[in-house]
Amino acid sequence: MNGKEIFMVETMTRDLVVRLMEERGISMREAMRLLYDSHTYASLNNLKTGLYYQSAAYVYDTLTQEINKQN
Repeated sequence: MNGKEIFMVETMTRDLVVRLMEERGISMREAMRLLYDSHTYASLNNLKTGLYYQSAAYVYDTLTQEINKQN
């Protein structure tokens, strides 16, 4: 990953964690655990998927669908 791609992934990660905390009323630690343990996060870090170019809203929707399927 180059600097721009790293920045995009890190910014998206921050946005997703904040939104998980706000919408689910969970701690930062729990939000980070949910995100980092997800297939969505693995895809976000795989440049071949191009997921890091999508909007935070799109990626969040993908993440919440994944989380809801697990529960």
